[in-house]
Amino acid sequence: MIKKLMGSIREFRSVSILTPLLMIGEVVMEVIIPILMKSLVDDGINGSSGEGNLSVILLMGGALAVCCLISLAFGFGGARTGAKAAMGFARNLRKDMYYRIQNFSFSNIDKFSTASLVTRLTTDVTRVQDAYQMILRIAVRAPIMLIFSLIMAFVVNAQLALVFVAIIPILALGIFLIMRTVHPVFERVFKRYDVLNNAVQENVSGMRVVKAFVREDYEIEKFHGISGDIYNDFSFAEKMLAFNAPLMQFCAYGGMIAVSWIGANLIVADNGLTTGGLMAMLQYAMQILMNLMMLSMIFVMVTMSRASAERICEVLNEESNITSPDNAASEVADGSIEFRNVRFEYKKGSGKYALSDINVKIRSGETVGIIGGTGSSKSTLVQLIPRLYDVSEGSVIVGGKDVREYDIETLRDAVAMVLQKNTLFSGTIKDNLKWGKLDATDDEMVAACRLAQADEFINNFPEKYDTYIEQDGNNVSGGQKQRLCIARALVKKPKILILDDSTSAVDTATDSKIRKAFREEIPDTTKLIIAQRISSVMDADKIIVLDGGRIVNVGTHDELIQSSPIYREVYESQQRGSESVDEMSAAIGKGGEQ
Repeated sequence: MIKKLMGSIREFRSVSILTPLLMIGEVVMEVIIPILMKSLVDDGINGSSGEGNLSVILLMGGALAVCCLISLAFGFGGARTGAKAAMGFARNLRKDMYYRIQNFSFSNIDKFSTASLVTRLTTDVTRVQDAYQMILRIAVRAPIMLIFSLIMAFVVNAQLALVFVAIIPILALGIFLIMRTVHPVFERVFKRYDVLNNAVQENVSGMRVVKAFVREDYEIEKFHGISGDIYNDFSFAEKMLAFNAPLMQFCAYGGMIAVSWIGANLIVADNGLTTGGLMAMLQYAMQILMNLMMLSMIFVMVTMSRASAERICEVLNEESNITSPDNAASEVADGSIEFRNVRFEYKKGSGKYALSDINVKIRSGETVGIIGGTGSSKSTLVQLIPRLYDVSEGSVIVGGKDVREYDIETLRDAVAMVLQKNTLFSGTIKDNLKWGKLDATDDEMVAACRLAQADEFINNFPEKYDTYIEQDGNNVSGGQKQRLCIARALVKKPKILILDDSTSAVDTATDSKIRKAFREEIPDTTKLIIAQRISSVMDADKIIVLDGGRIVNVGTHDELIQSSPIYREVYESQQRGSESVDEMSAAIGKGGEQ
């Protein structure tokens, strides 16, 4: 885990090395100061004859001032470089995680929830950043100061130094027990943070639905429940960590009392300890005990950040299971598609196949409709074409080659998908259209919008193609959003166009115009249309009927009416529904005339 995280330091390696060196310099100065104080008291103030020695006082005082200034400079420099190293490390860590996520396949993304990835990129990285800064400064300073001060304490008086040797194991045992208790709690807390973020994300993105169904109280109660669980876990963890402060104070004050008592007795008994020596020992005692306290703080911070570091490494260690092969094909010849004995399962080895025994050929330029009930894996089928998922068995052939032989970018550039859930990004209409082709000209964008029947409503906007689209397209209607997404796909000029139920919010007249435009304007593009409405696919060259993840029928509309009970049932039910709507409209019209 540490090795993986260290890989994100990169250009901040120099300041990461410089920070501990500056901390060591600060420590050396602070360890020298008590010795200078001892000489100032014993040789300067008291003197060998009991009288003060001004020259020694001035010399030692000057040396003390210089050491303090140097220590201050080292401390300031260490704080500055440590902050730069920690912030840079966090920046690279977020960048590495984000780049890794961009390369994930759908199956990799399925492993992590969106809320979990957001938490790892924000809260977890911040915790690791804080821990890293503390490690560079305090984790270097504290143990070195502890060791140096302990050595100097033995130099001044070995008997008094044994007090510290007795205290350190007590403190170490207490810290170990606290860490052992608290770490599992923090692991649990961060997982609950994922749940909390997911609840907030769902609530905010679905606010219109929440208000339409008057479910605010339910959402508030759900939020309070998750928030309460986090509160309880954090309260327990903080109660355990609260033992750290009294334990430290007990050891610090106990050590100070012991040093003072024993040291005073040694001075009175004239047993080799001077007044200056006792002052030095008290300063070393404070240094030792304060740095023990700092070490305990480091252990607490590391305990809290360890769970975050593990979660970050889960993302960094996740390897995409869809990659480009060596010597990958760099061109897709045409839009022909063939499924050969395809089987697919979302979870490898589960034995639960979403698709089974899929065999079908689609010629380049054909229009193919895909019909099936909810859960029949229509979307899954088309997602295998651009390798959003890889087949579990069999193969998908595009342009005469297995899709696994292509460079991924080459393959996906040849395939344009309008997904079932349409997404527009904040920015102008032009910005969104250029997702299809970054260097698209105005003429290309207008042509694509005309094909998608979007040009008319765009020109009704005051700013036309420079109209700003809010996040997720909240300032346009569902039908307008779908047509913009179709236009974005057409700007790409793909060899294969996949529409995954992407005209469901469009009226039948506009749907018919879109299909007519496709037929006349892009005849060489292979078009796969997933639809719930038979009218959207009835003029297709062939229609695939899916049921339970299997192809049960393939044929034209007329052929399927005769041979496919499923297709015929859907068609007849939609015809009856259409007739009912027509009768209702006629009745309303007559009522209006009367």
